[in-house]
Amino acid sequence: MNNLLATVFTGLVTDENDSHYFVQKNGFTFRLAKSEGERQLGEGVEGFGYVNQKQELAFTTEIPKSRQGHYAFATVIETRRDLGAFVDIGLADKDIAVSLDELPTMRELWPKKGDRLMVALRVDQKDRIWGTLADEKIFRSLSRLGTQDLMNKDLTGTVYRLKLAGTYILTEEYHIGFIHPSERYMEPRLGEVVKGRVIGLRPDGVLNVSLKPRAHEVINDDAEMLLVYLERTPDKQMPYTDKSDPEAIKQMFGISKGQFKRAMGHLLKEKRVVQENGITKLISK
Repeated sequence: MNNLLATVFTGLVTDENDSHYFVQKNGFTFRLAKSEGERQLGEGVEGFGYVNQKQELAFTTEIPKSRQGHYAFATVIETRRDLGAFVDIGLADKDIAVSLDELPTMRELWPKKGDRLMVALRVDQKDRIWGTLADEKIFRSLSRLGTQDLMNKDLTGTVYRLKLAGTYILTEEYHIGFIHPSERYMEPRLGEVVKGRVIGLRPDGVLNVSLKPRAHEVINDDAEMLLVYLERTPDKQMPYTDKSDPEAIKQMFGISKGQFKRAMGHLLKEKRVVQENGITKLISK
């Protein structure tokens, strides 16, 4: 097993060709792109070792924040049902896989492209590099306690933990927030960036957060709920319009037909949706 993978070390430049220098350490030779700067044979150079997409030993002086024992947020590039999520940690020729074993059981709660996961790296027995998700202890160590002056303040945070009791986020200011199921319309995905407001402070310094707007924003709130629902349907449409049965609307969205019609009227006026043949469709922007 190559113990240099996913770590930072200093190697010796021993050879070169037109495009790469070759850096040796402990009997292993890594490729360093010449585009990263000029080097001399015999020079010691510090960098990060990994295996690139071509299965070559590679070396970069542009050291990623995510490494073995070092956690950092990485952007989700894509997901694959048979493998998991792939994230960008800053390597030009390598995305890192986060195993499906570390992702939620429910596929709809998996992260999507553009979401963020906090990962460190691990290397398996076949020298494959994987991303591994930060656990609760890591987030607690990174966070700072919330304070009363944050009450009713707006915030943005990244979802890092999904539980039956509710959703945990890490805010941009590194506070931990908790979203009770009653304070959201739909359960956020792992890695999703959400916007909310502080509605309370727990004794342990965790902020209680609501994804629902304030009372004076209720009509817009209902419209936002319908938008979120439409955005998360596979075909961006729903079999509900302002002609739908009141009981069906109440059962699906938990609001009256009057509230539904006001929210739908707002979305129609803003040209966010269209209605035809008993279907409401989201207009792409």
